[in-house]
Amino acid sequence: MTERITKKHADTSALPPLVAAGGPEEKREGGWWRRRRDAGPAGGARKPPWFLAMLGIAFLIGMHFLAPLSGGVYAFTDWDGFNTATFVGWDNFREIMDSSVQRGALLHTFVLAGSYLVLVNVVGLVLALALNRTLKSRNFLRMVFFAPAVLSPLAVSYIWQYMFTYDGAINRVLGGIGLDGLRREWLGDPSTAIWCVLVVMVWQHAGQAMIIYLAGLQGVADELEEAAVIDGARLWMRLRRITLPLLAPAFTIVSTLMLISGLRVFDQVFALTGGGPVYSTETLATQVYQQTFVEGRFGFGASIAMVMTVLISILGIANMMYQRSRERRL
Repeated sequence: MTERITKKHADTSALPPLVAAGGPEEKREGGWWRRRRDAGPAGGARKPPWFLAMLGIAFLIGMHFLAPLSGGVYAFTDWDGFNTATFVGWDNFREIMDSSVQRGALLHTFVLAGSYLVLVNVVGLVLALALNRTLKSRNFLRMVFFAPAVLSPLAVSYIWQYMFTYDGAINRVLGGIGLDGLRREWLGDPSTAIWCVLVVMVWQHAGQAMIIYLAGLQGVADELEEAAVIDGARLWMRLRRITLPLLAPAFTIVSTLMLISGLRVFDQVFALTGGGPVYSTETLATQVYQQTFVEGRFGFGASIAMVMTVLISILGIANMMYQRSRERRL
């Protein structure tokens, strides 16, 4: 009897304690517990709740596409925002083409967007190349140049508005260095007001372009630069043949973002000049505000907004396609 008990314990001592005892480990590894865990509520296989994802996608499509498209119907009406809208067809768009103010706003939008796109890319790239080197203060300088990008455009514009006044900092500096003849009311002169707006836009967003270019420069291997130096390539040749081609994806991102931002500029114009003087800084975005909320022409304002939306979509997509094809060629 004692020998049988000893033999039984010897046979089960080599097994894991829970398996030997018939405990939950056996059920957890391959029994009913795992099958029940993997089964759905009706005993079938568990499936991902795709219908929940489809509800979220439908909501996003409705908010971002259907709502603006339904609002675009008012672009073909004469509506004051309160009474019943009257369908007028293409009359609003004909008025846009016939009005000198609207044509001027379209021209100013293109001038600001094109100049802004070029200057932000140039200034941002120069800052990125300068701060990509092993300077002790490079982190501090990066923070300083990027800080304006996170500030409110309205707050930045109101600060610059004081600097552009006749008694502001710019005219004081010009007077201090003996250039009194250049002093003027910068925002009150139609020939300089739009360029003052451009200065504020570039000053605020050049740091954003700098950060994107700095991220792109991290992908440029030091070995390529060193090999080019050994081969006798000068700085401009290394920049043209190595750095700039490898920065093509970063340039695509910056150019697309800045093009869209320049075409829909509103905050800086509204805070600095309000569209004046003499409509010299009016843009499509400011005209949408003026016609809709100031003059109460909601239908005409919707038509201007539709023109701006179509322009941004066409130019943004065209720029993206061109830059992508350029990346493949490089």
